[in-house]
Amino acid sequence: MTSDQKHEPETAATQDMPEKAPAETQSEQPGSEAEMSVAPVVVRDNYQGSGKLSGKVAIVTGGDSGIGRAVAVHFAREGADVAVLYLNEHEDAKATAEMVEGEGRTCLILAGDIGDPQFSIDAVQQTVTKFGRLDIVVNNAAEQHPQDSITDITPQQLQATFRTNVFGMFYLTQAAMPRLKEGASIINTTSVTAYKGSPQLFDYSSTKGAQVAFTRSLSQALAEQGIRVNAVAPGPIWTPLIPATMDKEKVGEHGANVPLKRPGQPAEVAPAYVYLASEDSSYVTGQVMHVNGGEVVNE
Repeated sequence: MTSDQKHEPETAATQDMPEKAPAETQSEQPGSEAEMSVAPVVVRDNYQGSGKLSGKVAIVTGGDSGIGRAVAVHFAREGADVAVLYLNEHEDAKATAEMVEGEGRTCLILAGDIGDPQFSIDAVQQTVTKFGRLDIVVNNAAEQHPQDSITDITPQQLQATFRTNVFGMFYLTQAAMPRLKEGASIINTTSVTAYKGSPQLFDYSSTKGAQVAFTRSLSQALAEQGIRVNAVAPGPIWTPLIPATMDKEKVGEHGANVPLKRPGQPAEVAPAYVYLASEDSSYVTGQVMHVNGGEVVNE
């Protein structure tokens, strides 16, 4: 795709959500939103912010695209300033920052490897230096590597998946803890695969199960401090990670097997994060919200 063919992030009302994912692939993950032929829907055009996060500051990992971008933009529309952490997708991160700033808020973009504990320490410090506080931590960055057999998973792949999905979550949360006060919220992005499993995503599903256990354990540890810890478990959502990690056939079928018969959009997931970050969920901790197109899961 040439530069003049790139698609801008879309807004849409519910009835405009695409019914089918295009059968396309990208060469490497985490993927680029700028290169997708059908851009994910970032925020509904009828989504009205109401100041639910006014004056708050959030860190969102993997915030350059997909669910992370949608969360950053929704947070901004609700009044929060946002620090977006990402790996190396500079064009996507810049676009996210422009969208946040288009909502009248400030966006700090920080590139680095969330699996490096020093990056988390530095990111939290830079966020607090920039904004003076930290109220919301969204552990959203992830990687996945489908394999047909468990014997195809190399030690390197296994370590990389856990390093990003689990260790990165630990490192950022540890770095953020001294800055979080009563009323703060930690939100982790797990997955429907933590509950249903996946025959091709052995290591990824395992990390998502670890995130559920982390959420439940940390919520109990921090309850007396007034810091809430919850998670969101998306189903098949249309993000750059899909064409970057699946073949064309699987991409074209993405979301077709859930009851709603289509892939979800980041705009349909992000409001769950708004709820969990705001005072609306003041009596909610240690829970997982399932946004998955109707798939039945067993807790």
